[in-house]
This record gives sequence, C-alpha cells and structure tokens, in this order.
Amino acid sequence: MDHRRRSGLFSLIICCALLELLSCPCRAVAQPQTSPIRFAPLPMENREPLVLQFRPMIEFLQRKLQREIVFDFSESYDNILEKFQTNKIDLAYLGPLPYVELRAKDGQAQPLIHFRESSGQPKYTCAIVALADNPIQLHALKDKHIALTQPLSTCGYLSVHGLLQEQGSSLANNRYRYLDKHDAVALAVIRKEFDLGGLKTAIGKRYSHMGLKILVETPPFPGFGLIGNQRTLSPETLQSIQQALVALDPENADKEMLARWGRSIRYGAIKATDSDYQTIRRYKADLEIPTGNKE
Repeated sequence: MDHRRRSGLFSLIICCALLELLSCPCRAVAQPQTSPIRFAPLPMENREPLVLQFRPMIEFLQRKLQREIVFDFSESYDNILEKFQTNKIDLAYLGPLPYVELRAKDGQAQPLIHFRESSGQPKYTCAIVALADNPIQLHALKDKHIALTQPLSTCGYLSVHGLLQEQGSSLANNRYRYLDKHDAVALAVIRKEFDLGGLKTAIGKRYSHMGLKILVETPPFPGFGLIGNQRTLSPETLQSIQQALVALDPENADKEMLARWGRSIRYGAIKATDSDYQTIRRYKADLEIPTGNKE
C-alpha cells in the first residue's frame, strides 16, 4: 500500500470515529469551563418559590466555582430525567426515587451530596396520614380515597403501596389521585376530600395542629440531594461542588448565610454515593408505578 493510500485510509477512519462520537449523546464531553452550568430544581408549575429557595445556594456555588449557573425548569420528574439523559442539564436536585429511576437508565448520574433534614439527619421518612377524628384501620383497606403526590415522588405511590402491603392491604383495592405537592395532600385530607394521604412525615407533622395524624411510616430513606452529570461536568467541577457544600457549618460559621437558603437545603450536607440508595431499591423491587389516577 503506497503512502497516499495509507494516508487516505487513516483519514477515513478518523472521520468515521469523529462522526460516531458527535452523533452519540451518551458520549458527550464535559462543557468548557466558561459555559453555564444548567441546574434543574424540583418540578413545579410555580417557578417563583423555586427561585427563592435555591438562588442563595446557586449564588454561593457560583462564587466558589467562578462559573455561572442557570436554572432549567421542568414540569415533571420525567421531564428532568429525559433532559439529564440527553445532556440538557448538568446538575439536578432529586429525591431518592427519581434518582434510582434515573440511574437505572443512566450510569453517568453521580450523587454528590445529601442535604440534611432539620433534625440534622441526612434521611427522612414517608407516611400515611389521616384525620385524628376519622379512625381508619389500614388492614384490609378497601374503596378509600387516597391522595398522592407525584408518580415519581418517593412519598407517593411507592411509599403508600409499600406501607399498605405491610398492613395487609393494597392500593389496587382503593382509589387514588395525584395532587403533586405534599402540602396539597395534607390540606386535601384535612378538608375531608380524601380519607388518607401519602406524604413526607415532616410535612405531615406540620399540620398536626389542624388534626392531621401520622398512621404509619416507612424506613428512613436517603435525603434529597444534588446529582451531577458526569458526561457534561468535569470530575474537578463535580468534586468542587461536593466539597463546597459538605464544608458548610450550619451550626456556627455559616449559620447566618444558610438561614437565607430554602427550608429543605439550609441544614448542611454530607457526601453521597450510589450505595446509599439500596433501601429505595429494595422497597421498589420490580414495582411498576402507574402515572394515571384511579378514581
């Protein structure tokens, strides 16, 4: 083979390899250090509360990283997960179930930190609630109206299904509706629009003065956290985000600053790993979570 023929063949191989890399989103390379980091907060229609909750943290990370961070809003967890897999977002605030669903499809989703709860623990539980003056036996429960959060909310279908199974009951024998927010679930039960509701235990306890009662709780699940996209963020950037948040001292040096952060992210953080989510994986097993209501 002469020199020109070998050179042409080599060029063809290089071109094919480049085309394959460019056409495959799963092989995207980390963004340039000057490009904004795209951050996905919780999926909510009302964006103003999200900005108020997360902007102080975003501004803190921008100072630490010397890099702009922009909000990327979504209407549902499914939307966030799809954007993550197609490299349209770089950093996401996710509960344990959405993360487990994402990781099952995308091995490049890296847990960075778990935020601590107001108790100081990086874990929380979900609960089934009812009105204290409306005694309900969960065993052999049938034809009750149950309020749920979102299909991919950890305290939604997943937790209520598991808790009812432990009590000898099933969601299949009852009616349920997704109401999106935990507070909406609590208020719907208080207004007697539903017999029962599934929500985060800590949120349910906020409404105890209005007659809401915790009936049963799940085992502790890992707290909400930040999940980084290893395809679009460099290892150095991911590590810097993790270290900056873990180093915060909510009891002393950083207490005043953190008081301005949202209620769910102001109590400090710990490092996270994928193995932290085994409890959720055992709880879910092969459960298929329906996306529609049963009324």
